[in-house]
Amino acid sequence: MPHEMMMEGFALWQVVIMIVWILVVAVPLARILNRLGFSRIWTILAFVPLVNLIFLWILAYTHWPIEDRM
Repeated sequence: MPHEMMMEGFALWQVVIMIVWILVVAVPLARILNRLGFSRIWTILAFVPLVNLIFLWILAYTHWPIEDRM
C-alpha cells in the first residue's frame, strides 16, 4: 500500500479543531443538562453515534422546569 494512503495519525491542527469542536458542543450542552436537573456527565452521549439521537428524543419529551412557571 502506498505511503500516501496510510493514515499515520492526526496532525496538530486536526487535534486543535477536534478540541475546539468538542468544547463548542459540550459546554452549552452541559449547561442545558444541568438546568434540566441531569448530570453533566450525560454530555458524553452527544459524541456517541445513534445514542446521541436517542438521547435527543428523550430530552425533547422530558419535563422542562420552565413549564412549571407558565
